[in-house]
Amino acid sequence: MDPALVDSFEYLTGGDAATVAIQYSYLPSWISYLVDQSKAREAGRALFDAVYGAWSQLPPQQRPKLFVAGESLGSFGGEAAFSGEYSLHNLTAGALFAGPPNFNTLFREFTDHRDSGSPEIQPVYQDGRIVRFSNDPDAGAPPTGQPWVDRGRVLYLMHPSDPIVWWSPHLIFSPPDWISETRGTDVLQGMIWLPFVSFWQVTADLPFATGVPAGHGHTYTAEYVDGWNAILRPPGFTPAQLAELRATIAAEE
Repeated sequence: MDPALVDSFEYLTGGDAATVAIQYSYLPSWISYLVDQSKAREAGRALFDAVYGAWSQLPPQQRPKLFVAGESLGSFGGEAAFSGEYSLHNLTAGALFAGPPNFNTLFREFTDHRDSGSPEIQPVYQDGRIVRFSNDPDAGAPPTGQPWVDRGRVLYLMHPSDPIVWWSPHLIFSPPDWISETRGTDVLQGMIWLPFVSFWQVTADLPFATGVPAGHGHTYTAEYVDGWNAILRPPGFTPAQLAELRATIAAEE
């Protein structure tokens, strides 16, 4: 578990929270990502079913709010318990996924069917009614000005320079949409697609994805503060307090 993900949630809920997690593999995440995806899928479904089963037996007035979160292959497992945006919306009080692998079923569904004109690095799906994406949660999650459900919000955090998000076998023969769009803020503007070459470039980045400064690559830290704040919308937190919490979470890494 990424401490930043859990600690941000704990701070924003005033500690009135319980976290349940499960280990899906003994392998490092990026190796599991390549060779051991089935265990993460099975673990994600089993974990949610167990928690939801116990939660649903409680009297309705005594049930706590139920949130789902996951980073990297954990987001792949977290998605596995759901069939689509309304499944996430109806069964949870909200979901936060960071650095989703490119093969995530729902992530791909939402991205591939994004609204016309929205870029792959920050797609808009169904006017952002339930599911939203952000590569800079401090600046918000587009589309600006469009209503977002009060309960059951789903938010994906993804850096433009995160190879976990953009790696795909399709890079071998097909240029991705993001290569022809305006580059993300931390991606070389001169990057081009070449058959085979681009695939191996992104592949070579995978084992080094977490060895970069926070806010880049596969390193998500203070982004969790703004991500959870957008989903939880805890009362009483001022911009100054959120800034202080970002600094606290960043200092823990």
